[in-house]
Amino acid sequence: MMTPVLTTEAFAALGAPDLVYVRPVKAAEILAGTPNGLVEGFELEPDQTLYAVHRADGERLAVMTDRDSAVAAALAHELAPVSVH
Repeated sequence: MMTPVLTTEAFAALGAPDLVYVRPVKAAEILAGTPNGLVEGFELEPDQTLYAVHRADGERLAVMTDRDSAVAAALAHELAPVSVH
């Protein structure tokens, strides 16, 4: 049996388009993928744990300094957060 290939949009729309996941991420990963100057005003240690909110297709929507803030941000935008460990 062959697994169907879905577009990013089709995958995100499956079943729960408002479902997002929250996962811990090291600041180094965020800093490496962020253009210089975009993180001004924040002091981040590379080994610091942050919490990222992602759509079902993996797109990162937000990064917060703690899990509770990440969940609260998702809920404030009428999204349904789940945790990924």
